[in-house]
Amino acid sequence: MYLSNAAYFDFAATTPVDERVVQTVLHFMREEFGNSGSRTHAYGVNARNAVEAARRSVADVVGATDDEVIFTSGATESDNLAILGLAAHLESVGRRHIITSAVEHKAVLEPLEYLESKGFEVTYLGVDESGLVNSVELASGLREDTGLVSIMHVNNETGVIQPLADLAAVLSDHPAFFHVDAAQGFGKELDLLRLPRIDLISISGHKIYAPKGVGALVTRKRHGRERLPIEPLMYGGGQERGLRPGTVPVALVAGLGEAARIAILDYQRRLEAARQVEQKVLEFVEAAGGTINGDRSRSIPNIVNASFRGLDSEAFIVATKSLVAISNGAACSSHAYERSHVLEAMNIETWRVGGAVRFSFSHESSLPDSDELVRIIESVRF
Repeated sequence: MYLSNAAYFDFAATTPVDERVVQTVLHFMREEFGNSGSRTHAYGVNARNAVEAARRSVADVVGATDDEVIFTSGATESDNLAILGLAAHLESVGRRHIITSAVEHKAVLEPLEYLESKGFEVTYLGVDESGLVNSVELASGLREDTGLVSIMHVNNETGVIQPLADLAAVLSDHPAFFHVDAAQGFGKELDLLRLPRIDLISISGHKIYAPKGVGALVTRKRHGRERLPIEPLMYGGGQERGLRPGTVPVALVAGLGEAARIAILDYQRRLEAARQVEQKVLEFVEAAGGTINGDRSRSIPNIVNASFRGLDSEAFIVATKSLVAISNGAACSSHAYERSHVLEAMNIETWRVGGAVRFSFSHESSLPDSDELVRIIESVRF
């Protein structure tokens, strides 16, 4: 039972926790509550076993090995660990050039801005109206001193899936590390994240029906044996291969592992159900005279971004809040509204940027009365 009667369509911001995950988390909070670092008794051993089982489940989603998974507090920390954790190595080998895209999440863009302030050079690849990064532009931007390429899996505002296979092909003979922020796509699109050329993958639990406060960084060994030269951002313990000190939150990690297991188990059913909801949303957008932002043929079904001419997105969100809970961008930026840097990078018309609304949903979502939504749109258009 949700707190509000409004249909929840902000799953890209966060998801409810799956009941099976809830039971797993509660079990390791109340019963097997040991510290996974305690090796002298059964409580600690059982906790460690749970953590390692979760590690295997997360690894299975992306085709990694369990020793390549580092648990973190979420994708933001994982992004920072991947980018800033490589900085010392990149500097030592004279590869201070980094390539990213203009539509990345702030969790990638802001660490890169920090590195720019320290003397690194960052190239920001543009996108076209489809929201896609062009692999030809990546090839043109690569230099001998390029040390890192960071391109997201699925865009958090438009749902567009970036052409990671094409980008990986461009990087096949280049030594640059390839990092992918997979916060929105982990467990929702399986094939691309299993590309062996991807070195680093950032994951967030609360986007796939696990609790907030847990995530992972996959650090894929090169040639199956060479660990990546990442340095920790904090010090104080040997947990997580020395890359993330502090007591491992066993209950949260076990919950993430269960959510990852379910993501594979229920993948096809969830995908088909989400496509049915997507079709309803697209029908509503058409009926309301809206325009889709981003290439729907290259997107996950769970996120639809649409603009309505003569409509201020903030006004629409307020007017419809009793019917549907939606947003107009990333939740991390909602406290201080700014025009979407993603939509602006796509070079679409100004009215589309200002009138954009993001519908993000699950395989179990039901769109509220679309006729009423259309009526409200007409009432608040200017």
